[in-house]
Amino acid sequence: MDVLAAVTDTNETVLGGALLLALPLALIGGLVSFFSPCVLPLVPGYLSYVTGVGGADLAEARRGRMLLGASLFVLGFSAVFVSGGALFGGFGYLLQEHREVLTRVFGALIILMGLLYLGLFPRLGQREFRLHTRPGLGLAGAPLLGIVFGIGWTPCIGPTLAAVNFLAMQEATALRGAVLMVAYCLGMGVPFIVAALAFRRSLSAFGWVKRHYKWVIRIGGGMMIATGVMLMTGLWDLIVYELMVWSADFQVWI
Repeated sequence: MDVLAAVTDTNETVLGGALLLALPLALIGGLVSFFSPCVLPLVPGYLSYVTGVGGADLAEARRGRMLLGASLFVLGFSAVFVSGGALFGGFGYLLQEHREVLTRVFGALIILMGLLYLGLFPRLGQREFRLHTRPGLGLAGAPLLGIVFGIGWTPCIGPTLAAVNFLAMQEATALRGAVLMVAYCLGMGVPFIVAALAFRRSLSAFGWVKRHYKWVIRIGGGMMIATGVMLMTGLWDLIVYELMVWSADFQVWI
């Protein structure tokens, strides 16, 4: 059986081989985005905005309020990112007849995103589209701040998020693109909620990450470049095919 034809067949199910391979990459991409130098240092400020609690009082704030504010913020940016993933996935469906060529193009673009993340093109990496609007403080403004954050993603998030969107387009359905972006939002949102619930302890953990930022950058950039290489060389499709065979055998045993 032709590998590309077999992979295309998996698009008929939500959790086909391609998505099984892309989901952990999207989840790691979300984690890398959270721990990036342009998000992690801002976490205390975001928590202060979304809870209405001053920065000096965050460690003593009620957990229920911290959890609610952080969750609403995460839901806000998740709505933006998941909608974008569905849009990219739906657009990819319209381009299915050019799938083989587009897979190579996406691979090249993801490699470029990885190089941008590593800082090899500083002038491009410094560009950003950001909304400099801050909703009112407190729980009521938390989801709005999340939406503003999602729309005005910063340069550090840009390459990682763009790479996941390219994978969403490669999934070729709106539903699978949305599911892939849910994984990205989990990777980015869960640490934010954990930080809200254990703010004092998270500060020491964040301090360790800050001292090792270079490894966060290297892991994120290396992951994107490796994914791009797999797409360009056809290794991605081979791995997807093996996952499809494995999942089929697993369903037989069930």
